[in-house]
Amino acid sequence: MSHKESVDYRAVTARQKEVWATGDFHEIARQNVVMAEALCATLDPHAGERVLDIACGSGTAALVAARRYCEVTGIDYVPALIERARQRAVAEGLDADFQVADAQALPFADASFDVILSVYGVQFAPDQQRAAAEMLRVCRPGGRVGLATPIPSGWSGDFFATNATYMPPPPGIQPPLRWGTDAGLDELLAAGTSAVVSEERTALQYYRSVEHAVGVFLNYFGPAIRAATASTEDARERFQHDLHAVFSRYNRATDGTAVIENRYLLTVATRV
Repeated sequence: MSHKESVDYRAVTARQKEVWATGDFHEIARQNVVMAEALCATLDPHAGERVLDIACGSGTAALVAARRYCEVTGIDYVPALIERARQRAVAEGLDADFQVADAQALPFADASFDVILSVYGVQFAPDQQRAAAEMLRVCRPGGRVGLATPIPSGWSGDFFATNATYMPPPPGIQPPLRWGTDAGLDELLAAGTSAVVSEERTALQYYRSVEHAVGVFLNYFGPAIRAATASTEDARERFQHDLHAVFSRYNRATDGTAVIENRYLLTVATRV
């Protein structure tokens, strides 16, 4: 049996959807605005270009593109987040289409979009090869794919490793951090692209304190909530302690607040 056949991606996706629907990712996504802005500044979508934000959450990157008068679509498999994205678009008077859909099975024709965006999104799809293939399929020849991706080092790497200690991923599933390496990007995107260019960037996350930062994730971030609730009380205390250590390690503030330095990979791939 092949590796691919040995993993029930449908079952893993269903469980994962429940995890990401737990809490309220919109509260976490406020820290992703700076990455969405940087991604759009780099890809530079112009008015009228067709833009797809994959695993858009509450619409952060999609709305950045919508402010440029792009023709924007955002998809996510968590209905509550899509509803929040629609509310945000209405509140800002922006024109964007948000749909409930799975990154591993995009409901669009080939070459439907000029620009594809994903900020800490498509990278979490269980079947990475299929998600990458779908992303490239709906991008027109010569179109641009832009990704903001967690990397194995720094805050993201330490945070996700800590979370995985208390809620191990399903067997056979590649980690999202694979997208944050040159080798992983080559395996996932090289066959369908003419160029893949990446650079590390810094995004700062602002909180009232390290304790506040930990509390935000334990209250609103689905994977952290699940990791905490799946543990014994003793393990929950250890998990909270370990998260506190991770946030403290990358805190650049000296005034009692928290300014967490998060290094991420900004990738631009050109569709062949």
